Amino acid sequence: QVQLVESGGGLVQPGGSLRLSCVGSGLTLDSYAVGWFRQAPGKEREGVSCISSGDGSKYYDDSVKGRFTISKDITKNTVYLQMNRLKPEDTGVYGCFAERRPIGCTVIVGANDYRGQGTQVTVSS
Repeated sequence: QVQLVESGGGLVQPGGSLRLSCVGSGLTLDSYAVGWFRQAPGKEREGVSCISSGDGSKYYDDSVKGRFTISKDITKNTVYLQMNRLKPEDTGVYGCFAERRPIGCTVIVGANDYRGQGTQVTVSS
């Protein structure tokens, strides 16, 4: 059974940092393009970042570029999202998803993608 489990969310003050983890089981994450999205209450889902299979090419939404870093640890079958200089507008439920994609990656979640349950990130003073 394929599972993606996110963790690492929490409450942090503006300017703070969090590292989110997306752990895969039942699949080898390095064989998939993996992305992170977020959704704030009353707002549409927003793609944040993604990393491709194989060469690990990366994409960042303009809203997080320079502050967030996506990476993967093949030995732990885990994809991370390091979030620095957090802002209140970064608040939301963050989720990861995995899709088969031979080249590149996307932050748009597809209907057949594997998804986790999400982890809450709250940026507030």
